[in-house]
Amino acid sequence: MESSKPHGADTNSADEERYSRARMKMVEEIREMAYDASDYVSGPISEKVLTIMSRVQRHRFVPEDELYCAYYNNPLPIGHGQTISQPYIVALMTDLLELDKQKTILEVGTGSGYQAAVLSELAGKVYSIEIVAALAVLAVKRLDELGCANVEVKAGDGSAGWPEHAPYDGIIVTAAAEHIPQPLLDQLKPGGRLVIPVGGRYDAQELLLITKDSEGVCHRKNIEPVRFVPLTGEY
Repeated sequence: MESSKPHGADTNSADEERYSRARMKMVEEIREMAYDASDYVSGPISEKVLTIMSRVQRHRFVPEDELYCAYYNNPLPIGHGQTISQPYIVALMTDLLELDKQKTILEVGTGSGYQAAVLSELAGKVYSIEIVAALAVLAVKRLDELGCANVEVKAGDGSAGWPEHAPYDGIIVTAAAEHIPQPLLDQLKPGGRLVIPVGGRYDAQELLLITKDSEGVCHRKNIEPVRFVPLTGEY
C-alpha cells in the first residue's frame, strides 16, 4: 500500500545530493531525446522547462517501492491502474503549452501531482482534476507539502473540464482520449493551446497540439506517437 507520508521528507543530505545528480542526468536524457525526435517536434525543449525539471522532486511523487528508479526516464505505476508519465513526455507537453505567469492552465488527470508541480513553477494558476479520488487526496497533500500554492485540485470527471474557471490559456490532458472531448475545446481561450494524447488503449496514440485562433477555430498538429493510460469520463 502506498504511504501518505511525503517521500523524501526524512532524507539526509547525502540522499538529496544523490537525487539532485539523478535529476540532472534525467534532464540530459530529456534533452537528447528531444534532439533525436526533431522530426516530430519543432525545435528543442526550452531551457526554461528543463530548468524546472531539474528542480522538481519527482521522487516525492512516486510510491516508495519505486524510489530507486524515480529519475529513470520512464513512466512508473502509481496505483489504481495509473502511471506517472515519462519525464521526457512531461517536459514535451509542458513546453508545448508555452507557459508564463500570466496564464491559467487546466490539467486533466492529476495522477500523483508531478505534472501539476512542474506546471505550478511556470504558470500563474493551475486547476487540476483527477477522476480517482484517492489519487486526488494524495496529490493535494504532496503539492501542499511542496508549497505549490497556485495549484487547486479536485476529484471529478476531467473530460468535462472545469467550467467554473474557464476559459483557459492552456489545457493539458495526461491520459489518452479516443476523441477530443468537446467541453475541453469549448473551455479553451482564443489563442489558447490544448495538448492531448488521442487514441484507443490498443490502438496507435498520437500526441496532438490543438490551437484555437482569434476566430475560435481550432487547428490540429500531430506531434509524435505516445502511449498513455486511457482517459475515462462522460465525454
